[in-house]
Amino acid sequence: MTASSTHHIDLARLFKLRLVVARHGEMDAARWWNTNGILGRRGDMVLKRGFPSTHLFAQARIAFAVARSRCHELFDPPGSMTLWNLPADIEDQFDERWQDWLDEGDQWEPVFAKLSETEPGDLLRMLEAFDLIDQSQVEAVGKLRRAAEGRSVPLAGTHCPDDDVITLLAAGFARGEPGSPAIPYARLDD
Repeated sequence: MTASSTHHIDLARLFKLRLVVARHGEMDAARWWNTNGILGRRGDMVLKRGFPSTHLFAQARIAFAVARSRCHELFDPPGSMTLWNLPADIEDQFDERWQDWLDEGDQWEPVFAKLSETEPGDLLRMLEAFDLIDQSQVEAVGKLRRAAEGRSVPLAGTHCPDDDVITLLAAGFARGEPGSPAIPYARLDD
């Protein structure tokens, strides 16, 4: 059995988690990856002309690709998962779901509007504003520490991918500092 068949992953929730972390890491916020407001008003204005009906998802694709690349460049732990590098079956399901989200663009407009209007600041508060994290998860993130090399934030133990672990992989980015991201990761159960 694959991890996704034994554990339910809310792909829409994963999409929102990635949106918030990607926005938080932009150059006009935490300065972790080289996009500057692509998920904010600037990106909306620039891409809306060329992609009138799908510009929001074009913005997301750009931000996700840049964040994924930057995180991979900084820290790519073998046998582990990160917010941007989940097991292949989950990533495949996420990619397959993308077309459905494009078709449901009107339902996603309020999420993107809120993301664009929210001042990027405290990542945990952003996650709370989007109702993506609960108090026990905030407390768990408070206990996470950067690894000695400073580029990563390990989740203790081994894990199967589920919504709680993925939330911690997103929220763990709060342990980073402006201009200096720390990539949260979890070792995978075999």
